[in-house]
Amino acid sequence: PALPADDAVAAVLRAMEQHPQLPWTVAGLGEQVGLSRAALARRFTEHVGEPPLAYLTRWRLALAADLLIGTDLTLSAIAARVGYANPFALSAAFKRLHGTSPTSFRSRHAA
Repeated sequence: PALPADDAVAAVLRAMEQHPQLPWTVAGLGEQVGLSRAALARRFTEHVGEPPLAYLTRWRLALAADLLIGTDLTLSAIAARVGYANPFALSAAFKRLHGTSPTSFRSRHAA
């Protein structure tokens, strides 16, 4: 989708999407664009439809799903690439969103 007209929100989206592995916080993202945590959260939610860290979680898990299907990377390597501290944390988040474990997801979508 197109970037929002709000330059600060667009910059935050680009940063999260280009570097999902970084330990983003709303306060840290706000500092990058000159906004308080509260102002960024409000503007981001207004323009994107969900809070920044909810968007980041969804983005990370979408990337993880693509990597599970399109590569033979280990779950540990995928976790590091998409910003999870370990494969267990990625697995728990993935299962909450997708209703299945990453391993089952990969098996189901194997070519």
